[in-house]
Amino acid sequence: MNHTAPVTTGHHHHGEAQRYARAVEVSKRVRFDIDRDVIRGRQFDFDKKFLPDGLSRVNELPFLLPAERRLLSQVQGRSYANIFGLVERFISAQMLDVSRDHQFGDQTALEALVRFTDEEIKHQEMFRRLERMAAAGMPEGYVFVPDPNGVAQAVLSASRWAVLGLICHIEIFVLQHYHSSIDPDDNLSELWKDVFLHHAREESQHAILDELEWRREDERLSAEERDSAVNDLIGLVGAVDGILQAQAKADADYFVTSVNRRLSDDETARIHATVLRAYRWQYIVSGVQGERFQSVLGALITDAQFARIGAALTPIVEDVTRVTH
Repeated sequence: MNHTAPVTTGHHHHGEAQRYARAVEVSKRVRFDIDRDVIRGRQFDFDKKFLPDGLSRVNELPFLLPAERRLLSQVQGRSYANIFGLVERFISAQMLDVSRDHQFGDQTALEALVRFTDEEIKHQEMFRRLERMAAAGMPEGYVFVPDPNGVAQAVLSASRWAVLGLICHIEIFVLQHYHSSIDPDDNLSELWKDVFLHHAREESQHAILDELEWRREDERLSAEERDSAVNDLIGLVGAVDGILQAQAKADADYFVTSVNRRLSDDETARIHATVLRAYRWQYIVSGVQGERFQSVLGALITDAQFARIGAALTPIVEDVTRVTH
């Protein structure tokens, strides 16, 4: 892979202008209303899973009964929605900020980013609704650990290049999860599935805009600034992992106390380890190992920087890919 960044001027060329215009056109076409198009007066079907096995990894816990696996998929699905609500808090803030660069330039690019921001604010509202609906049908005691505003402020204190890189990574894996795991699984709650269908439709434009804005930001940086931004990106991934560790622990504790039988210490430990591995797979490894993210990132950085990111991720990747029996 050639990692030398292409030299371009600050003005975007015809192809980029077309991509902004296309994002606006698709955004108008797939736009959804939370009540009219997604919820449609329905509630969750708690006799069905929320998160598919490929994401939840509940199939790695053979000692759980079918109803327990289903509950664990619902616990993880609840946090999956809450974590998207959390990241969309800083994504919308960052995109609102980035849109300022286009205020007196390409008005189509400005519209694309304003629509993007508006959609992310709507997604946050949708995920808050899901949390209330999940709470109504699940056992008491669930805790969502991180504070969305605190996390957003911490993330946005990193360099813009690193934040755009993190956002690009998130929006790419959203699409991967939907197309490879959620859409093909017929055993999921229909409502939960519909939420992520509509979410993915809007996110597919966001992923394109993320790439455009990340490259645009990259063109402004000196080699030293970029190298420092790579360290920021590594730091952000580490911060995400910290959030995942805290939420995985809370979710595993909640699940164990909600199960109607006594689990052994070994089983409890395996549940904790599996939930953490599942979250690391969902929010970090599935994205960074994806071809699309690797090619965008690879075009911006050197081989040495690529290797540095890889080395920082190694312990997480090894945890996720460890085979358990």
